[in-house]
Amino acid sequence: MIHIHNAQKSYGEREVLNIESLDIDKGACFGLVGNNGAGKTTLFRALLDLIPLDAGIIAINDIQVSTSENWKEITGAFLDEGFLIDYLKPEEYFVYVGKTRGLTRDQTNQQLERFSELFGDEIIGQKRFIRDLSKGNQKKVGIAASFIGNPDVVILDEPFANLDPSSQFILRELIDEEHKNGVTFLISSHDLSHVTEICSRIVLLDRGKVVKDLKTNPSTLNELEDHFRRIKQ
Repeated sequence: MIHIHNAQKSYGEREVLNIESLDIDKGACFGLVGNNGAGKTTLFRALLDLIPLDAGIIAINDIQVSTSENWKEITGAFLDEGFLIDYLKPEEYFVYVGKTRGLTRDQTNQQLERFSELFGDEIIGQKRFIRDLSKGNQKKVGIAASFIGNPDVVILDEPFANLDPSSQFILRELIDEEHKNGVTFLISSHDLSHVTEICSRIVLLDRGKVVKDLKTNPSTLNELEDHFRRIKQ
């Protein structure tokens, strides 16, 4: 489903990404962990062709992302607030995203019904611009928008950050449900407990390189915690 080969990126003399080979199967729930500066967001931005690689290939569904835009038809993503159009109200933004996916307003609204519990009464019908929402509610808007159009692949960078505990639990259930329906997820997170609970495979990046590639099991959380504990020491 996703193929990464010899992916390299540097800024000046500082290497931020150097992944020799990484393949992610269709239907996987893939977790990416690492300290700040490990290369997680760089990898996601390269996957979405937001930054060019210095060398290497990234392909989604056999489509090289740097040479074709056809992969966008099957890919949804939310990395940060830069993905939002913050002078729109959430309803307006959702309709806009739906149009880019070929959906009518009614079809878009129907797809958003699965987020009613996550939204509560804080997103829809509040007559507030996205820029005036809290960081947590902005994140809810961006995450929901990434699901519009029922993409085959959803890429989320730190989806649990800024969410209250109840919203984190609801989001975990949403991801699990969509994963069971065949959606391929790529999720980065500093929250090791969340990522080990929802992801069946976890890759640990350090200075842009893969240092661990784990199939999740009952001991994975302890293994990751021990790794970061050793780094701290």
